[in-house]
Amino acid sequence: MSASDSDALDNRLLGTGAERLALLGKHAEALMAGYVRDEVPLEGLSTTALNRLLSARILWRPDEQAGVKLAPKVRELIAEMLADETRRHVNADVAETLELTRGLVQSYREARDGAEYWRQEQQLLRLRQAVDDLDGRFADAIDSLWRRLNSDFGFVSRLADKIRENDRAQKQIVRLLDGLALIDFDELIDLVGADGALRKLLVSQLQHRLSQHYTSLREVQRRLIELMARFRQQQSRSRLVAGMAAFLREHPGFVPGNYARRSEVPALVNRAAPLTAAGAVALDQAPDARVVTELLHDLPRPAAAPEPVAAAVAAERHEDSMVAARQQALREDVERFYLSVVEGEPLSALEYLEAGGLDWGPEIWLFQVLAEFQGLPRREQAAFRLRQQETRAAAFNDVRLIHDLRLELRDNA
Repeated sequence: MSASDSDALDNRLLGTGAERLALLGKHAEALMAGYVRDEVPLEGLSTTALNRLLSARILWRPDEQAGVKLAPKVRELIAEMLADETRRHVNADVAETLELTRGLVQSYREARDGAEYWRQEQQLLRLRQAVDDLDGRFADAIDSLWRRLNSDFGFVSRLADKIRENDRAQKQIVRLLDGLALIDFDELIDLVGADGALRKLLVSQLQHRLSQHYTSLREVQRRLIELMARFRQQQSRSRLVAGMAAFLREHPGFVPGNYARRSEVPALVNRAAPLTAAGAVALDQAPDARVVTELLHDLPRPAAAPEPVAAAVAAERHEDSMVAARQQALREDVERFYLSVVEGEPLSALEYLEAGGLDWGPEIWLFQVLAEFQGLPRREQAAFRLRQQETRAAAFNDVRLIHDLRLELRDNA
C-alpha cells in the first residue's frame, strides 16, 4: 500500500470516527435513557436522526414490531465508562451469558416470592438486556460475515488468499453454530416454569430470533460455497488461457490445424458423436423420377381394403328421460297423498302406499314424503303435523330408524 493510499484511509477513518462520536454526543440524553431503560425513547429523535443512528450501528432494532435498542457494543462502552458492574457481564462467551441468565432467573424468582416488586422489575429488565446482548452478538457476527463476503472474500484475486478467507469464514460459522447449540430450550423451559413473562422472553422470543440466525447462517454458508465454486471455475479458465499464452510465446509460428480435414483427430478434440445424414426424395431432380417410381411400385399393398367410417351421430340419452319421468310420477303420487290428508283423516304413509297399490319401495316412498314436507314453505309446514315412528338402531347407537310417517292437519289434532 502506498503512502497516498494510507493517508486516504486514515482520513476516511478520522472522518467516520468523528461523525460517529458527534452522533453519540448530540444524542447523549436519548442514548442514556435507552441505557437505563429497556428501549430508547423516540420522542426526542427525528426520523433523520434515527436513521443515522441505525446506519451507524449505534442503535439497532431486533425486528419490525420491537422497539429501538442500544447496540451491544455501545451498551458495553457506556458500562465500562461508568464502571457499572451490573452491566459489565456481557462478553463473547455464550456459556457465561447462559450462566448469568440462570442467576438472574433465580434472583427474579426470589424477588417474586418475597413480593419485592421493584427488585423483580429490575431483574426482569436485566434479563431482557442479557437476551438482547446475546441476540445482538450473533447479529453482529453474521453481519460481519456478510461484510467479509462482499469485501475481502469477494475481491481477493489469488486462490491461496481466497481459500484462507473461506476457511476463516467457515470456522466463524462453526463457532457461531456451536454457540447456538449451547442454548438448550428444554432447560430454559424447566428453568422459567409457569411464569408467563419469563416464558415469553426466554422461550418464545429467543427461539424466534435464534431461528432467524440459523436461517441467516445457512444463507451465508450457501453463499460461501457458491463464491468458492465460481472462483475455482474462473481460476481454471484463467490457467488455461495463461498456459496457451505461454505456449504461443514459446512457439510464435504455431498455427492451429484444420482438424475437420484430418484422418486422425486427437482424442481431446474428437468428442462429438457422429452425425447421421438425413434422406429425402428430391422431387425437383428429373433423373431420379424413375428410381422414385420403382420404389413406389415396390411398396407392399394393404391386405384388405379400408372400410368407410360412418358419420358419428349424437348419442340419445334414453335413460335420463326415463329417470326424470319416474321421479315426476313419484312426486305426483306424494302430492295426492298430501291432498288426501287435507281432504280426509290423518293417514299413515305406508298404509296409503298399500291401499293405493302403488309400485314404490317403502324406503323410497318414505324418503319422498319426508322430502316433500321439508320442501314446503314454513307457513304451509305449520298447517301439518308429521309424526315419525322410529326406534334406536341399537342399545349403544343413538341413530334413529324411521319405520313409518303419519301426516295429519293441525286443526284435526
